[in-house]
Amino acid sequence: MNNLEKRMEKLGIKIPRILMPVKDISMEKWAVVACDQYTSELDYWEDVEKIIEEKPSTLNLVYPECYLEEPNPDERIKSINSNMDKYLKEGILVENEPSFFLVKRSTGTGNPRYGLMVALDLEAYDYSKGSTSLIRATEGTIVERIPPRKKIRINAPVELPHILVLIDDPKKLVIEPLAALTGSLEQVYDFDLMKDSGHITGYKISETNLIESIIDGLENLADKENFKQKYSKDDVLLYAMGDGNHSLATAKATWEEIKHSYEGSDLMMHPARWALVELENIYDKGITFEPIHRVLFNVNKNLFFKEIELSSKFKFENLNSIEEIMSELKKQKGKDQKIGYCDSDKMGIIIISDPTATIPAGTIQKIIDNYLLKDNKTTVDYIHGENVTHKLGTEGNNCGIFLPAVDKNDFFKTVVMDSAFPRKTFSMGEAHEKRFYIESRRIR
Repeated sequence: MNNLEKRMEKLGIKIPRILMPVKDISMEKWAVVACDQYTSELDYWEDVEKIIEEKPSTLNLVYPECYLEEPNPDERIKSINSNMDKYLKEGILVENEPSFFLVKRSTGTGNPRYGLMVALDLEAYDYSKGSTSLIRATEGTIVERIPPRKKIRINAPVELPHILVLIDDPKKLVIEPLAALTGSLEQVYDFDLMKDSGHITGYKISETNLIESIIDGLENLADKENFKQKYSKDDVLLYAMGDGNHSLATAKATWEEIKHSYEGSDLMMHPARWALVELENIYDKGITFEPIHRVLFNVNKNLFFKEIELSSKFKFENLNSIEEIMSELKKQKGKDQKIGYCDSDKMGIIIISDPTATIPAGTIQKIIDNYLLKDNKTTVDYIHGENVTHKLGTEGNNCGIFLPAVDKNDFFKTVVMDSAFPRKTFSMGEAHEKRFYIESRRIR
């Protein structure tokens, strides 16, 4: 192991060998959005199927979560693994030399955002509550969501990430210096994403001097004295989950299972020890934090409001539009917490005067969880975008819950001090802005 590799190991990072489709593959058909988006909008995924026209696509390599309740999920999983093998054997997927990829994503609104494709060491990751590992979850991990994902990964020859991991880099030492060099970097892809989801460009980073600059920047962020001065804590948090919390947790759980069953002497060199992710600087101007809203399906609204009353003192104020709701949610002041609400009869804000959690998402999530224990006919989905929340929340016996956005400037401090946000608290952008599957990596 050379000196650079030793430095990277301490940082929990590795230079990946990224798999990319051969040049004659249509990238517009190849790339599809993260599988955990549009979970209540089957028509979106049916439209994607029409767009790809049975051409090679990552749609054939992932399991869109809108299909999770289908009768024979094992058949789809078998097909996914078979397609992965097929794409490898037929040379549709080709492995690059060890290199990082710099990614530039534009969505047509606001600033572009930049990311760096790297492999993170799952030995440096612990998603349990109260973890002090180098890589940490930022919201509660629902362990029940891991097994169905692990069924796909455990036999998969490759991984495709939609995982976004954040670094706390206000001086912009790691990614931004690379973004200034795009005119001289080797371009590996450049295309429009389907369904008006913007444009994406990828650049290969394999030069030793550029790799060393990345490592220098990460070492500065991981410096224990700097970290203690900033947060009064000894255990450095270098990488915080942004998107794909359960995907990285699945990779970790799969790696732990492999560790207990692997018989070779080269266990710690096994490719499943690492997970391919995109690093992003939380101070990137192109990163916006959007709230994740809730929709309750087939809910007894009177009983739901009684559940709120059991938990907290509250009052309801009627409003006339989504815009008014979202405007009010930005005015969180003092102890009171404001939460938006809509159903087929009314819309407005719920003002809770004695909240049971530090942020509105935590308060309402406890209420929802308690209600679901009493009413097994009601289900909940987590929705990106207030318009979709309103559309679904005003149908039939449903209701929609609107939440305010998290302040990204307090993001790392909250994780360091409070361990994690309540589950499904924030989203980095809306659904169409999410990471698309493009790169992959061998894990078997």
